Amino acid sequence: MKYAVIESYQAQFTITMMCRLLGVSRSGFYDWKKRTPSLLEQRKAWVSTAIMQTYEKFKKRYGAPRLAVELSKNEIPCSVNYVAKLLKEKGLKARNGKSFKYSPSVEASSNVADNLLKRQFTVDAPNLKWVSDITYIKVGRVWLYLAVVMDLYSRKIIGWALDNHMKESLIIDAFDMAISQRKLKEGALIHSDRGVQYRGNQYQQILLDNKIQCSMSRKGNCWDNAAMEAFFGRLKVELVYAENYKTVTEAYTGIFEFIELFYNPVRRHSALGYMSPNEFEAKPN
Repeated sequence: MKYAVIESYQAQFTITMMCRLLGVSRSGFYDWKKRTPSLLEQRKAWVSTAIMQTYEKFKKRYGAPRLAVELSKNEIPCSVNYVAKLLKEKGLKARNGKSFKYSPSVEASSNVADNLLKRQFTVDAPNLKWVSDITYIKVGRVWLYLAVVMDLYSRKIIGWALDNHMKESLIIDAFDMAISQRKLKEGALIHSDRGVQYRGNQYQQILLDNKIQCSMSRKGNCWDNAAMEAFFGRLKVELVYAENYKTVTEAYTGIFEFIELFYNPVRRHSALGYMSPNEFEAKPN
């Protein structure tokens, strides 16, 4: 299948180029990627998330046998072999043996950009300065991850993606949504933290392809991306904590309504003279 071929080579070539060569549309490819997963795929994603959380909780000291016991105690039954298989897929090992070696990926120490934004959160025109980040949302016993792109001109959320993973593809989905509905201007930049997703080779190549400057916060300095942090704070207080979602469907619907039906068109923003983002963009210059 053409879409499967594109997915398998997306770390080496741009999606736009491959879609053009194979005669398919980018929108069709992303629709295929977002197709409803099978029950088996859903279980694998659920268990993988639980394994990662437990692995990190015990500071990478537990291998498959102990992780399987911990998961079973939390009503996530799975065999030691299944846990071992998922750990192997992610290249993870416990710290408790000679075979464990700390070897950060190449991307962990590369693709770090300077802080070009320099906390200049005001801008005179749209599509010149964007900011992006990822946040975590607890839903029942699982975690969801929300990636967002904001235009600093109006504080409007112009791209977002919600999924049960925080891979590089999550931020790319949010970015693709943003560029599909906005016309970038020459010299535009997008700012984020130094998360491994934002240092990913594929994401960095997409920025190059679109001639966008990459800006990153200084190490351990969340205030360099304060506008994004402020939005996530409002989202958590005004929606997530209040609703206490139990299912993924409920969370997705609620976040869609908050961003698209409330925050962008209705919510008054103090930095915009108490206009909503949509209202601010529509006002006469």
